Amino acid sequence: MKTFILSIIVTMITSVAGAQQKSFYDFTVKTIDGKDLPLSTFKGKKVLVVNVASKCGFTPQYAKLEELYEKYGKDDFVVIGFPANNFLHQEPGTNEEIKEFCTLNYGVTFPMMAKISVKGKDIAPLYQWLTHKSENGVSDAKIGWNFHKFLIDENGRWVASIGSTTSPLSQEIVGWIEE
Repeated sequence: MKTFILSIIVTMITSVAGAQQKSFYDFTVKTIDGKDLPLSTFKGKKVLVVNVASKCGFTPQYAKLEELYEKYGKDDFVVIGFPANNFLHQEPGTNEEIKEFCTLNYGVTFPMMAKISVKGKDIAPLYQWLTHKSENGVSDAKIGWNFHKFLIDENGRWVASIGSTTSPLSQEIVGWIEE
């Protein structure tokens, strides 16, 4: 009987230890043009994920995000923007309107995704992963406003959550890219 119980315990421990957290690369999202984009496309790159909005005090960060992308985008780094209307309805536009706004006003060339929800009962699966330690295996994160940033390493692992007030060109972000 002791051998049987011991084998059950060993099996349970092995199962739990063998369970792996989901990776950033396990998700597929929709681009602003409505096409599926497996995030595994970005394997081997550092990624800055940011929830964006067109009618926010932080909207000028689009220019700095684009500058960051233009400077480091060739060097195994990408910015991915996710429009969201979760904060005071500051992203009311359609995907087409958002795309036009970003292109005309900020010359955005980094990948933009379809509008999603970044919190609440209709939170997008990727943002569920980004904000819950039980999903990402590293940390819980509360998104307080638009232009909240997440850093993902080259292996698809969660690295950091960075608030809206931090510039995309901050030493914290640039230093991480250049590591």
